[in-house]
Amino acid sequence: MSAAEEVIAELEEGFALFDDWEDRYRYLMELGRELEPLAPEEMVEANRVSGCQSRVWLTTRAEGGRLRLRAASDAAFVQGILALLLRVYDGRSPAEIMATGPEFLGRLGLDEALSMSRRNGAAAVVGRIQAAAQRMGAEAAG
Repeated sequence: MSAAEEVIAELEEGFALFDDWEDRYRYLMELGRELEPLAPEEMVEANRVSGCQSRVWLTTRAEGGRLRLRAASDAAFVQGILALLLRVYDGRSPAEIMATGPEFLGRLGLDEALSMSRRNGAAAVVGRIQAAAQRMGAEAAG
């Protein structure tokens, strides 16, 4: 099992502890509050993820063959989704990132709770992460 899959399994266990969506929603918001805030100079248009209903910023950098990620949103619920995505993708190799799609959000039961625009926004963030991983992999190979 990959490190990303292990994190997804842990998240599944965490979400399974809650019987209703209201409790899951609060848990998600709590995860979002744990994210390290971005500095104002990181919250620039170049780091903005288009396709999201809320304003979302994502920074990426290569470090020791791994992709390091930081993210923020102006919406608390979206901040929680970003916290989930960062737990799964941050610090992973390009190959592992490319092998892990956003389908795990459905395994967490989030598909039923996310509006179409929020699902599209999450997919846009994952797309941006995977594009950065692809660039990183290409730079390492070339």
